[in-house]
Amino acid sequence: MKKVYLDNAATTPIRQEVIDEMIKVMQSEFGNPSSTHSIGRSAKAIIETARKTIAKYLHCNAQEIIFTSTATEATNWILRSAVKDFGVKRIITSKVEHHATLYTVQALQEEFGIEVEFVNVSHDGTLDYGQFSALLSNTAKTIVSLMHVNNETGVVNDIQKIGAMCHQNKTLFHCDTVQSIGKTELNLQEIAVDFLVASAHKFHGPKGVGFAFVRKSLVLQPMLFGGEQEKGWRAGTESVHQIAGMAKALELSFENLEEETAAITELKQYCFQQLQASFSDITINGSNTFYNILNVLLPFTPEKTAMILFNLDMKGIAVSRGSACQSGSIKPSHVLAEMLDNEELKKPSLRISFSHYNTKEEIDYLVSALKEI
Repeated sequence: MKKVYLDNAATTPIRQEVIDEMIKVMQSEFGNPSSTHSIGRSAKAIIETARKTIAKYLHCNAQEIIFTSTATEATNWILRSAVKDFGVKRIITSKVEHHATLYTVQALQEEFGIEVEFVNVSHDGTLDYGQFSALLSNTAKTIVSLMHVNNETGVVNDIQKIGAMCHQNKTLFHCDTVQSIGKTELNLQEIAVDFLVASAHKFHGPKGVGFAFVRKSLVLQPMLFGGEQEKGWRAGTESVHQIAGMAKALELSFENLEEETAAITELKQYCFQQLQASFSDITINGSNTFYNILNVLLPFTPEKTAMILFNLDMKGIAVSRGSACQSGSIKPSHVLAEMLDNEELKKPSLRISFSHYNTKEEIDYLVSALKEI
């Protein structure tokens, strides 16, 4: 059976060069990076080289990069530390954030009684910047948590503008950049962001490793205790091969950025054109969307909606109706619930997300399968 993978916003295939790099490290650099002998120091050197590589592409100081298991861990750590250690009494976020943010905020609200404010989102997924500006005028110690690229719709937030507004109001800014790191240039010398999080598996690296950027003027308290790894902020023996793989993946992403961006952009446009030719009533969910994510509302009946992913899967096609983190849920996407009306929510919305490994032939196969349904 033909296999077509169009769910790259959930995770991406690992580049072969990354696999090769990780195998090399696992075979030859098995030492504990905390050991003082030469084998340990060699492993430590790989970690520090990876840290410098990531910092180079983000235009920041290497000491501002802290390795974690995932962006989810990093988000939990940063938001909890902001409340517990920085005296934050108020969080501004939106209802279309990833659940790593929303559930952390909810837990902090229940545990510490902090105030939570939500920025309104329009029908096309864009933030209400006027309301956001009004929310920032509150004098309570505040952290803003708003993502760069929405993981379901691909709607892009202007984080340079958000950062400037936060900076003007002396407000901390945490940004989930999981969907954009490795896929676009980010200069942290020019963006007034205090905290940023990323996961390697979103840019053709391994699962189970990510990082946080923490602006050097800020000092977080550890969430894990037990060792002095990562400046004492994140205890536990580092996964050297995964960190090396993540740095290699980011390096390759930037080396091929212009070429791969152009190819994926063309593929997304082709996909929508082909879908539109077959389904005249199709619409895109969201405006100003990122070049690798296409979220479309299909003119199917509720009866066909319930089985659409099953039918596509039976044909070997992997797409998503929402975030992979909630794909087992029978509830509608919390992101689309903020954007669409009740009638629109009854119809299927598919998230089709691309990488440079995809082809037009795969798009044709997807469209053909949907026409059969």
